[in-house]
Amino acid sequence: MERLFNADCNPKLLSPLTLAFIGDGVFELFVRERLVCKGNCPVNKLHKNTVAQVCCGAQALAAQKLLPILTEEEAAVYNRGRNAHVGHVPKNAQIADYHAATAFEALFGYVYLTGNIERLRELFELVCEANA
Repeated sequence: MERLFNADCNPKLLSPLTLAFIGDGVFELFVRERLVCKGNCPVNKLHKNTVAQVCCGAQALAAQKLLPILTEEEAAVYNRGRNAHVGHVPKNAQIADYHAATAFEALFGYVYLTGNIERLRELFELVCEANA
């Protein structure tokens, strides 16, 4: 599978917050597709299950599971995302969790934009195992 829009884009030139912006959407699409493919259920339940998996705390926990298996390049992207100046932290989030979630999203954005969809699936499967 290739990227959805598939225009020329060099993720190495993008800021970590820009990578997190796209990674947020990529990860949420993975979560939504996984939930829908598990079976038909009310949309409200799908929404609640999605929010539980894409929230800051859940992403921070998932990031901890991925750290040991990241390549050097992926770890560098993760660290750039974690150290990014986010401007604000939602009142219901811990600062450390928010930074880890931003890093997690930056990682997903970077891997997606490199076109390495197989690696993206691998990372997502590891996240799913962590949530099982």
